[in-house]
Amino acid sequence: MIKGTEQKIKDAALTVFIQKGFVNCTSREIAREAGMNVALVNYYFRSKSKLFAIIFESVMQDFLKSMVQVFCSELPFREKIRLLIEREFEFLAQHPDIPNFVLNELARNPKAIEGILPVLHMVNESGVFDEAKKLQASGEMRSMDIVQVTLLIMSNCQYPFMAGPLMKVIHGVDETTYTAHLNAHKTHAVSMVLGYLFPNDQIPNNA
Repeated sequence: MIKGTEQKIKDAALTVFIQKGFVNCTSREIAREAGMNVALVNYYFRSKSKLFAIIFESVMQDFLKSMVQVFCSELPFREKIRLLIEREFEFLAQHPDIPNFVLNELARNPKAIEGILPVLHMVNESGVFDEAKKLQASGEMRSMDIVQVTLLIMSNCQYPFMAGPLMKVIHGVDETTYTAHLNAHKTHAVSMVLGYLFPNDQIPNNA
């Protein structure tokens, strides 16, 4: 499928923004990456700031879209957690630079989060947090703040990709080997998170 001019610019912009960040790149560099002149980039998107806002919002929505789909499903809560972790690993395997890109931009411009508030509201409205609180109240799920639950999941999913360059140096492994470790860690992450959140599941019936 042949990409249109607008999509070529967006793809080029994402590459350049991830490599250099918003401040350290120019519209000319984006145009060069896209294989076209800067006038055409400005014609489609008017300015680097406008293009960045579009790219950032698109990335964040892609990042959160799968989460919303899982949380709004009719699956049992445990399966939602399992599927969430598996899908996040799949997404990050294709876009390993996205977590750093998002965090760097939010550090530079906290107001950037405003563009994806509707998607975040969908997470809240899915009822998944109320579902977790009910399981905690019944004693089925470990009692802990929802913020801590979120940190538990995010740190096990996102940090392994963010730490890739460091881990490869520490352990002297290449990209292929580290990718295999990431695939294995996905299974470990599911087991660790579910095992911690639902400790009673680990107790044998005849105990």
